[in-house]
Formats: sequence, structure tokens, C-alpha cells
Amino acid sequence: MTSQHALNKQHITPLRKAMYDFTPAGVRAEIVALFAPDAAVHLAHPFETLAGPDGLIEQALMPLYQAFPDLERRDFLVMAGAATDDDGSSDWVGCCGYYTGTFMAPFLDIPPTGHQASMRFHEFFRFENGKVVEMQALWDIPEVMMQAGVWPMSPSMGREWLVPAPATADGLFLPPWQRDTADASIQLVLDMLSGLGKFAEAGAAAMELERFWHPHFSWYGPAGIGTGRGVSGFRNWHQMPFLAGMPDRGSGPGKRYFFGDNDYVAVTAWPGMAMTMSGDGFLGIVPAKQKITMRSLDFWRCENGLIRENWVLVDLLHVYNQLGVDVLARMRAMTSANPYGPNRRFFEIKPS
Repeated sequence: MTSQHALNKQHITPLRKAMYDFTPAGVRAEIVALFAPDAAVHLAHPFETLAGPDGLIEQALMPLYQAFPDLERRDFLVMAGAATDDDGSSDWVGCCGYYTGTFMAPFLDIPPTGHQASMRFHEFFRFENGKVVEMQALWDIPEVMMQAGVWPMSPSMGREWLVPAPATADGLFLPPWQRDTADASIQLVLDMLSGLGKFAEAGAAAMELERFWHPHFSWYGPAGIGTGRGVSGFRNWHQMPFLAGMPDRGSGPGKRYFFGDNDYVAVTAWPGMAMTMSGDGFLGIVPAKQKITMRSLDFWRCENGLIRENWVLVDLLHVYNQLGVDVLARMRAMTSANPYGPNRRFFEIKPS
């Protein structure tokens, strides 16, 4: 018997296929068919909460398509499961991958390059009766800015690259959903997160990273933070700067949904964390003693009782915005003297 989670993944397949060979009419038709008319749609800053599926199309996807006229969506992980809490259970599908194409016209005023570019996405869809009733998604917009050479903030401490698909190459071909395996994977991630919470009381050793993470694990952070390899890379390039800057980080006001699909686990929330920017270290930001929230949408892959890979996107533009820094405005200032700047389409083929 086909599980509801498998059916939900099937429901989203036509949209994924339409976005692989992207045409406005094709994508519009699939979104209308898949989404409930009153579905809530939350997207990364500066998009924020959009006007339902129509807003997703007109305010986000069409500008992306206009910038990348050969736009193509490439998923490398599609997983589904049920998030269970005191209020009951909700069914989710999580998609991890990137949009790519030739960057031919400005996107959010980011100047085009004429070269192929990519933008990671983590997109989560909550289903009811075969329809998407909520979408929570992050697009890695800083990644596009870096490829255009106009990132105006501090450099990444980790490695910036095209983040890879799962090492097992099974992200699109997961075996039938098994509750026991999914529950064990979720518990491993929850135990790991509980360990991370012990830092404020007892320091780094209390987090017991080696107990939960594979010795060769990869932590794939967002553009602006980058990738760290193993405990040393994770601690040096992300964890310790993050904890030094915001030692009181904890759960945010948004409801967190954890769900598992065999060896994979995902979490989504809007927002999922709250903290005070009270110390030095994170992204070179001056301690402002200001409370902020953070949107972080994550995927983990477990292997033999340990976490082997972790894909993480953080809405860094939203973090900066809460601190009074308009990253896009700074980027526009960087490019304002460029005669080919953000308001001009210049990679045009002219008749001979």
C-alpha cells in the first residue's frame, strides 16, 4: 500500500518537472493545480510573506525567470514525513536543490553576469488532502550576489562552492517510508540538538559532538557562512563564531516541524530560533545587544547511527535587516557607478 508521504511526493512531482523545463504557463498551471487558493506562502527576505500562490508566481518566480530566461530547477533531495506534536500531526514534503540558468538580467537589482549561475533552495510544503496549504522556503540570494561579485558584507569563513547532493546519490529515489527508521533518525537529530543546548552551561565539551556526528561529516552552510568539514571545520567556521555572538540562542516563536524519511530528517519553522546579538564573532557583526529571530531550514542525512551530512540555509538577509542593515541597498551602492549596473539589461544578441 502506498503511504500518504509517497503520495504527497507524487503530488509535487509535476511542479518539479515543470520547473525543470521552465515555462511561465507550465509552472503557473502546476502551482494552481497543487496549491490551495488560500495557501500561506513564506519566502526569504526581501520577499517575506507573499500573497498566496499568485504572489509566489508573480512576485518571486517570474522575476527569477526574467533574470534567468533558461531557468532550470534541480532537486537532489525530496523527502516526506509527518511532524507530530501536542497539536497532532501534519504532513510535509521537503525539497533541497538549486535553481540554475544563464544570468542575463538583474534579479533583485543584482547585476547579471552572462554566465551560468546557481541559487540553492530549501522548500517545504505542508499538505492537506492532496493540496499544499503552506509553503516555507529559503532561497540563498547571497549566493547569487557572490557569483556576481557584489556581496557587500563580510567574507565567509567556510568554503563557498556548489553544495553537493547526498553522497549516497539516493535523494530522489528513497526506499518506501519506514516509521521505525524515520523515528530513529529524528531521535538522533533531536538528541544532537539537545546536546548543542548544553554549551551555555558547560562549554563545548558538553555538546558531545563526536557522539552524534560522523568523523567525516560535512556541514553545508549558506553562502556567507560556507561549508565546514568534520568537528574541527564545523566548530571553527560556524559553531564557535555563532555561539560567541549569540550564546543565548534558543527556540523561536515559530512552530518547529521535524519530520523524517528513513535516513533523512528535516526541520522547518518560520522563524525557528531567537537570540540576542550580544557578543563578537558571527559574520563580523558588532554586538548590538539586540534580540533577533532566525529562519533556518535544515536537512540531515544519518548513516549507521551518526549524522553524516547536514544541509543548512539561514536567511542572512533577514538577520542583517533586523539589525538595521539593508544588504541589498549596500549592494546597489557598490554597483551604482557601473554603466552596466542593475537597471540595464546588457547581454543582448544584436542583429548583424
